[in-house]
Amino acid sequence: MSTASTSEHPMVETRHQTQLLTLLRDEGPMSRVELGERLELPRARVGAEVARLAEVGLVETAGPSASRGGRRSTLVRLAGDLRVLSVDVGATSVGVALTDASCEVLVHTVEDCDVRQGPHAVLKRVVALAEKIREEAPGKLIAAGIGLPGPVSFAEGMAVAPPIMPGWDRFSVRDHLGGLLRCPVTVDNDVNSMALGERHAGVARSIDDLVFVKIGTGIGCGIVLGGKVYRGVAGTAGDIGHIRLDDYGPTCACGETGCLEAYFGGAALARDGLTLARSGRSTYLADVVAARGAITAQDVGRAAASGDFGAVNLIRDGGRRLGQVVASLVSFVNPGMVVIGGGVAQLGHQLLAEIRSSVYRRSLPLATGNLPIVLSELGDTAGVIGAAWSATDRAFTLSS
Repeated sequence: MSTASTSEHPMVETRHQTQLLTLLRDEGPMSRVELGERLELPRARVGAEVARLAEVGLVETAGPSASRGGRRSTLVRLAGDLRVLSVDVGATSVGVALTDASCEVLVHTVEDCDVRQGPHAVLKRVVALAEKIREEAPGKLIAAGIGLPGPVSFAEGMAVAPPIMPGWDRFSVRDHLGGLLRCPVTVDNDVNSMALGERHAGVARSIDDLVFVKIGTGIGCGIVLGGKVYRGVAGTAGDIGHIRLDDYGPTCACGETGCLEAYFGGAALARDGLTLARSGRSTYLADVVAARGAITAQDVGRAAASGDFGAVNLIRDGGRRLGQVVASLVSFVNPGMVVIGGGVAQLGHQLLAEIRSSVYRRSLPLATGNLPIVLSELGDTAGVIGAAWSATDRAFTLSS
């Protein structure tokens, strides 16, 4: 990254400072005694590290701690004016949030935005939204994180051959955004960010091994193992949308045929919903087409919720196919929880029931005996919380 992007960033100088900042982020304010016990450091060393971090503006004192006998010590916490910018770029929308250093969302805004406009236009919009929300929660920007809807090289900070993102291939998002924002930037796949968000602030809080499945315009999966995102060698682990289910199935956005995404992504649901409407097998969707001339995945969801037989069958078929793939993941990874999220997940409990029955029927009883398969509770904040988490990991890491 360019010097310009890091010059205003408070420097972390030792491994113990990284551990101390991470502990305060994860568990909240602590006394110096508690910090020493948790990090297994002598009191004098803790005192010196806290003093240095206070000097550069990363921590502050926060009132007295609970009494443990003797004189009460003061709590140490992350400085209240630290800010992290987190961005969740989807195929058709962009979410921008400002969090504190503990990744609590302070301001969040979501706007329609077509990722096919290319990186310059989309990132310009991101920076404009960032400037707007920074006025609502002013403070010192220490890092930014961004999730993108395609394969990402985490180490290089760029998307690589993303099927639905023309113009983004190998564009250095990290360096470009870092130069505009003047802070360190982390770039990840959007589903990995959502998985991290669920792991740290959602329904999967504190579960070290989990699978997060996002059903949006496309289908993706974030895998968390041992509390860390598993990305694979090139960053494409979890790309389940392009697992082939049938050699002779519908054509996918990636150019292949019969991919899971081609059967049950948002675009596939809209396509099949339109077919239902035109064939007269769904009066609800026929009325939508007559009124608006087009169908969305959300229309199919509303039709199913109203009891429309054709729409219910579409969701059942899609849920069954997705369930087959998730069952294979469960057998392979043996996670402690499966979380279903993304826009199409708002199809809700009909979809969830179909996925559950497929997984419980196809996976080993030992793998599914205590396996919760649940809907995300974070909704559209999962991605921005996870992106903030990655960004603080970077900000709190020993500067080279």
